[in-house]
Amino acid sequence: MINELIQKIEKKDAPIVVGLDPMMNYVPEHIQKKAFEEFGETLEGAAEAIYVYNKGIIDATYDLIPAVKPQIAMYEQFGIPGLMAYQKTCAYAKEKGLVIIGDVKRGDIGSTSAAYAVGHLGKVTVGGKQYAPFDEDFATVNPYLGTDGIQPFIDVCNENNKGIFVLVKTSNPSSGEFQDQLVDGKPLYELVAKKVVEWGEKCMGDVYSNIGSVVGATYPEMGKVLRKLMPKTYILVPGYGAQGGKAEDLVHYFNADGLGAIVNSSRGIIAAYKQEKYAGFGSENYADASRQAVIDMIADINGARAKA
Repeated sequence: MINELIQKIEKKDAPIVVGLDPMMNYVPEHIQKKAFEEFGETLEGAAEAIYVYNKGIIDATYDLIPAVKPQIAMYEQFGIPGLMAYQKTCAYAKEKGLVIIGDVKRGDIGSTSAAYAVGHLGKVTVGGKQYAPFDEDFATVNPYLGTDGIQPFIDVCNENNKGIFVLVKTSNPSSGEFQDQLVDGKPLYELVAKKVVEWGEKCMGDVYSNIGSVVGATYPEMGKVLRKLMPKTYILVPGYGAQGGKAEDLVHYFNADGLGAIVNSSRGIIAAYKQEKYAGFGSENYADASRQAVIDMIADINGARAKA
């Protein structure tokens, strides 16, 4: 699957992923109104509004981007209807030829971890038939439980040509409470990175591994070190834009081949129409604002890489 992601990144010259992390206050009033007229002010109405909103953004950007990253918590908050909107969003994005990175941050052991892996990346058997419940291409995974939690995902990835992104150094301010703690003189995130490399050797694509990592844009010096420790690991980079990560800080996340990293932006794109820079589009044309934000992000990152 990493081969397919790389092909799409190269074809579109766009090392970015759009985070589909919808909140109801992002969804324009005209979309909410129509959904509520049909389903009422219910969980079903909220789920419909979110799906229509996502669909508009996908329609406006799919020709520019290689992938989307829906964050499942934004859907789970609306219960079962929200999860149905998540599944529909993944399916629609896949119809448009996009790679799906399910931001689910799962992590457990044994049969529980295997069930998470099957549900998101594999196929579940029901009688004599098999189904791919969510059918994402990649999933984010928490490594805190060690190899017991990761191996079931590796097995499913190898069986289904899928991939995972393992949390290594996250972009949030308190990440250092655990991730920066020293173990035998090395920060914990470096030890996790070395395990990611080890795990990745069991699940290789042509050049890069299907086992990637998550390294936040807000810690560029750490990102520079981690890039060297994980030469064949693709890095998913959250924290660009709204969280403070800048394009010029991200050039060291890429390898000399121009590959090795994919940068995420969520509300900076999906809620672009709310920003002063794109306010002229208005809420009716929210998707056009998102398209322009994607164009600007690609130019920003590729421009910074060209200067490096």
